[in-house]
Amino acid sequence: MRKTMFLMVALLAATLAFSAAGLAADKEVKIGVLYPLTGGAAAAGRVLRAGAELAAEIANQQMSGIDMDMAKNAGVKSMGGAKIVLIVKDHQGNPQLGADLAKKLIKDDKVAGILGCYHSSVTKTVSAVCERYGVPMINGSSTSPALTTRDFKWFWRTTPHDKWFTKDLFELLIGLTEGKVKGVKAVPRQELNILAAACEKTEWGSHVSEEIKNFAGEYKFELAVNLLYAAKSPDLSSEVQSMIAPKPGAMLFASYASDAILMVKTLKSLKAKPKLIWGQDAGFDKPEFREMGADIEGILTRSVFLPSVARVKKVSGQVNELFKQKNGVDLDGASARSFTGLQTWVYVLEKAGSSDPKAIQKACNEITIPGDQLVVPWAGVKFENVGGETGQNVLGMGLIGQYQMQKDGKIGLEIVYPFNLATADMIYPIKGF
Repeated sequence: MRKTMFLMVALLAATLAFSAAGLAADKEVKIGVLYPLTGGAAAAGRVLRAGAELAAEIANQQMSGIDMDMAKNAGVKSMGGAKIVLIVKDHQGNPQLGADLAKKLIKDDKVAGILGCYHSSVTKTVSAVCERYGVPMINGSSTSPALTTRDFKWFWRTTPHDKWFTKDLFELLIGLTEGKVKGVKAVPRQELNILAAACEKTEWGSHVSEEIKNFAGEYKFELAVNLLYAAKSPDLSSEVQSMIAPKPGAMLFASYASDAILMVKTLKSLKAKPKLIWGQDAGFDKPEFREMGADIEGILTRSVFLPSVARVKKVSGQVNELFKQKNGVDLDGASARSFTGLQTWVYVLEKAGSSDPKAIQKACNEITIPGDQLVVPWAGVKFENVGGETGQNVLGMGLIGQYQMQKDGKIGLEIVYPFNLATADMIYPIKGF
């Protein structure tokens, strides 16, 4: 009898322990996060990780000073307050390594889904792994247009992509000729008519180059030079000389940090004299690029977030202040997009009420996140399948910022496009070139 009772008690204890373990497991949702934490893009990777980590922290706690719904729930409310757990991996900018890490996250760590990967080339391989295993992937910061033209069922992108961003540039050029830019009188078309472009020869850079070519034709500009160069080149003198030769009014670039810095130094050493320099985000919007100080005054970069957004959007200022307290720097285009990517994960899980892949897939395809919830100045997040694209957020928008000296003597970015959000007069023509 005693033996029977002992066995019954032991069985009950084991059952309760198993149930408790199951309950504990249900109280967290694991998201795999893939960013370049070492290598040439390590600085970008660190701020990307910091943006995602801050979003998870806000979602997991109650923060009365942040005006967004996820700051009120202390976890995923529809899942009993389940906490977001990030499992962060370093893909080093290597597409094959990214794919291998994605498999491990899915098979070994049993993640509910993946956020990443910054480099479009890595996002391409990782999303293919997710598609094969039927695991959701939300991409916040890769901008190759091709990523959403593959008819994938398990891939969604929150950020606008390079087609949108490049169109913004040409709208700015036209706006300059029509007197729409704050602080600049209408510029004669012939000053800007000749363009020269240099993009790194990668998945991302090649697509940017193609978009520049397409829009130059559409807007009737002469694209005199449109070259692809080897990424991480030790010397870019011949490329810059080729760009200088036709005496372009505007020079356009798609480069990561080390190349962006070398490009600017080479332009100055060879005494290039463009009226305007524009970078397609990436290296032109990174801390190490800003460390060049006065040497980059007047250079333009596209972005999706600038600290000056806080002047026109309260929640942006709230989150930026918290990010700055934790990391010592403002949010930038990379960290704001990774924040938004993880935030989208939180809202999708809230809508799904489950970590089941099919439930998440359904939530992604149906969700609309209002713009007032976001740090970025978008109308919101809504994924649609239009114009040959699948899983693309159609409510995003880009910004173009210009490096200008601030009152504290430091270099900072001011919004010059869209024209109605401009926070300062544009410097034109660019100084020091």
